[in-house]
Amino acid sequence: MSQFWSSFVKELVPYVPGEQPKLTKLVKLNTNENPYGPSPKALAAMQAEINDNLRLYPDPNSDLLKQAVAEYYGVNTNQVFLGNGSDEVLAHVFNGLLQHDKPLLFPDISYSFYPVYCGLYGIEFEAVPLDEQFQIQPADYAKPNGGIIFPNPNAPTGCLLALDAIEQMLKASPDSVVVVDEAYIDFGGETAITLVDRYPNLLVTQTLSKSRSLAGLRVGLAVGHPDLIEALERIKNSFNSYPIDRIAIAGAAAAFTDREYFEHTCKSVIDSREHVVEQLSGLGFEVLPSAANFIFARHPQHDAAALAAKLREQGVIVRHFKQQRIAQFLRISIGTPEQNAALIEGLSAI
Repeated sequence: MSQFWSSFVKELVPYVPGEQPKLTKLVKLNTNENPYGPSPKALAAMQAEINDNLRLYPDPNSDLLKQAVAEYYGVNTNQVFLGNGSDEVLAHVFNGLLQHDKPLLFPDISYSFYPVYCGLYGIEFEAVPLDEQFQIQPADYAKPNGGIIFPNPNAPTGCLLALDAIEQMLKASPDSVVVVDEAYIDFGGETAITLVDRYPNLLVTQTLSKSRSLAGLRVGLAVGHPDLIEALERIKNSFNSYPIDRIAIAGAAAAFTDREYFEHTCKSVIDSREHVVEQLSGLGFEVLPSAANFIFARHPQHDAAALAAKLREQGVIVRHFKQQRIAQFLRISIGTPEQNAALIEGLSAI
């Protein structure tokens, strides 16, 4: 701690990102990256953009990408916001759309960035407990609030909330913004973007890091009522008016046009997930129902931290959380069939 730090920095509890090991020959199943590469069309578009034009600033509105997103989801371009990864999009949401006179509500087991952003922007919050099956109960959010946010599917549990349950929450809090964080929606859920025209208080955020295999590109988006989008644009233009570079705009836009590749890779991940669940169940694991590209599992006879450590000794890395309620669970990303086989082989040996 330095004497030059402000009191704000001294009191801030920072987010700790998932480990990105430098070692090679590791089976890396800890950060929910897609095991399959980006769309060939996206790669070609990015390669074509590497030219003399890189000396020029990118389009500050990223109109090419906005149009691609709008066409894909059947919305207008003024309903689309873009940012440098969904984390930046969410940062602007916390800064511009959540009220400070009542607490923000989110699940007690959820994305660990949420309380960090609350500390960053001085927002009071209330962590609403999941039920005994680690599910979100909409009725628990029907109380005064300055906003609601939750991942769907939830992270790190992978559990999915149905659209009718989301509508219950929207109707119960018509004066608050309800943010549905859909980082993993393409692996087994139905997007709430279909509801944005009916609920002006709904904002849906997504990322190209997971189902589009572009985690290294850093592109995120939000879809909602034009008034919500305008607030985010005002903040973005005051913070960083060029958040997405030329290469990212080209690659992300092309990724949205390659539906065949997208659907094929998503199905491959889903099929692998169901196979891994079956194998883990055969080894005695309890596995929560997942609609994401990862699973959340515990074994009644083995400590989760010890399991993670023993897997690491075999070159397989999974994610373990120390939070008391989930300390006996492992979050395991779905990899290639070969990576999944290495996981099962390692657990079988243990």
